[in-house]
Amino acid sequence: MFSSFTKVGASIVAATVAFSAPAMAQNTMVGGAEMFPDRNIVENAVNSADHTTLVAAVQAAGLAETLSGEGPFTVFAPTNAAFEKLPAGTVEDLLKPENKDKLAQILTCHVVAADAMSPAIGKMIMDDGGAHDVATVGGCTLSASINPDNNALQLTDENGTVATVTIPDVDQSNGVIHVIDTVMLPAM
Repeated sequence: MFSSFTKVGASIVAATVAFSAPAMAQNTMVGGAEMFPDRNIVENAVNSADHTTLVAAVQAAGLAETLSGEGPFTVFAPTNAAFEKLPAGTVEDLLKPENKDKLAQILTCHVVAADAMSPAIGKMIMDDGGAHDVATVGGCTLSASINPDNNALQLTDENGTVATVTIPDVDQSNGVIHVIDTVMLPAM
């Protein structure tokens, strides 16, 4: 398939293999809570101590019912610490009823209408030469790549902000969650 096996190719293969391990282990722990593959994204997320801000935002944006639906969905789920990186007052402002549409757009820029486990994402990255564009349901395009220094799956939003997947492949009944350390935003 490739005329030469590059360092990047080796990193992507290593990352793909590494990412597949959590999916085969017992139920993944996120935010101190066990994630159950027979529960949907919302049913699991509400139990994660690391995702209280995300859950509040999903509820305020009116997306809880959608993300509890059949799917499939891939959710790149920012932690509370990720939301804390935003400028002071941003989260509080977004949670106001008058900002519901803006909040929904930001949140749906973290959702893909597919069940994309990291090995599949890694293959797409490799097939595309090191970066793969990911279209979100919110109309944003994220660029997925592998960090060659630590083999971590990364996403870059339209503003150049980079998020790292810290917990990949959290299997859900209606898709998958990949925990990320930074909030992705639509182009400004």
